[in-house]
Amino acid sequence: MADLRVNIGALALKNPVMTASGTFGYGLEFADLIPLDGLGGIIVKGTTLKPREGNDYPRMAETASGMLNCVGLQNKGVDYFCEHIYPQIKDIDTNMIVNVSGSSPEDYAECAARIDALENIPAIELNISCPNVKDGGMAFGTTCQGAESVVKAVRERYHKTLIVKLSPNVTNIADIAKACEAQGADSVSLINTLMGMAIDIERRKSLLSIGTGGLSGPCVKPVALRMVWQVAKAVNIPVVGLGGITTATDAIEFLMAGATAIEIGTANFLDPAVTIKVRDGINEWLDAHGCKDIHEIIGCL
Repeated sequence: MADLRVNIGALALKNPVMTASGTFGYGLEFADLIPLDGLGGIIVKGTTLKPREGNDYPRMAETASGMLNCVGLQNKGVDYFCEHIYPQIKDIDTNMIVNVSGSSPEDYAECAARIDALENIPAIELNISCPNVKDGGMAFGTTCQGAESVVKAVRERYHKTLIVKLSPNVTNIADIAKACEAQGADSVSLINTLMGMAIDIERRKSLLSIGTGGLSGPCVKPVALRMVWQVAKAVNIPVVGLGGITTATDAIEFLMAGATAIEIGTANFLDPAVTIKVRDGINEWLDAHGCKDIHEIIGCL
């Protein structure tokens, strides 16, 4: 067995395989299918300060080599999470990480502060690809100034490992990553979904209720890989790579491009055991190539 242990800031992972928010529930839904303690971390579904109903149906559509979604961060709010979900997941023997979203820097910071008080949640992933309601619907993650405002506000009130999830719908993702690093981010994860659309030509309507949605799955992998490579060269904090990973080969590509850890998302819908298979596949590849430690390939490109 090769040594698969990695660190994201102060966060120690037993291996680099994590789940992407919104594709793995709270982990409990997969407990009968895989050993949850076999993962490096589980990033639970998006949590906001107040409850959100999400968007109207239909809000998922299959596309060539991927899928579109416009779920809209449906959740019962951070207080419900703290009171009802946290007691059920706090003793799972892996890093339980909460994905935090908001509509203003103050919302993000307050939500993060409430999670900060939960002893067995060692990190949050800050989703800055949310609509900024104070700025005409623009996402915080599409400008350096927007990203800085959220990270700064959260860093003042959150004291554990802070991972910032970046939007790919930008001109220069490396600049935004550097802006997050400057405000105290411990790590950046990328990519979030690409903006996409699909049309039903018989109904002459979009397949999604709000017209557009986030594109994920194997079709986005080349874009994600390129962005991870660019960001890993631009920042001095660990990078978490995601976007279209379905096999160990995919994961190894991201590691070689500079990612310290990876997240698996859409593939969980196809194969609930994909995370464990990818973990084992990484180990098998390292063994076959005489690598004793995963750090031998991280950033080796």
